[in-house]
Amino acid sequence: MPKINGNEIKIGNVLEHNGGLWAAVKVDHVKPGKGGAFAQVEMRNLRNGSKLNERFRSADKVERVRLEQKDQQFLFETDGMLTFMDTETFDQIELPAELLGDRRPFLQDGMTVVIEYHNDEALSMRLPQKVTCIVAETEPVVKGQTAANSFKPATLDNGVKVMVPPFVGQDEAIIVNTETMEYAERA
Repeated sequence: MPKINGNEIKIGNVLEHNGGLWAAVKVDHVKPGKGGAFAQVEMRNLRNGSKLNERFRSADKVERVRLEQKDQQFLFETDGMLTFMDTETFDQIELPAELLGDRRPFLQDGMTVVIEYHNDEALSMRLPQKVTCIVAETEPVVKGQTAANSFKPATLDNGVKVMVPPFVGQDEAIIVNTETMEYAERA
């Protein structure tokens, strides 16, 4: 695995540190008036989700881990386990639903997700950035209400609550950004 200097750490890098795999969530480069510059890195453990704040000087070497990414198709869920099929080899694997966290409701039947592996161990999964959902419940459309930046609450068919523009009505299809969990556009 390649070693990188402490000042080369970027958000999203996966590092091997203290015997665990950590994803860099936040990186601040600090140059104090006295002493050498360093990178203040907030990391999240990919196995158990714990967080760690660490200070890396530019002379410090850390191991950067490259994760293998595979496209997998979602098949079904049983007892909190999600079953996926590799789109190339057709092998099936089961992963815990906790890997998705609060984005679990956006997973739909037949959806293709990207699962990241380290030595055949699944560490994380990424949904497509935009997902189409149906508005199950919202306030009715009010004619003439076109004030800029005014949003109203809506409940989607998967139970997630989002803020939508006033012109979006019930039973309409909208596109939701799965990273920010916000309304993106009409479908």
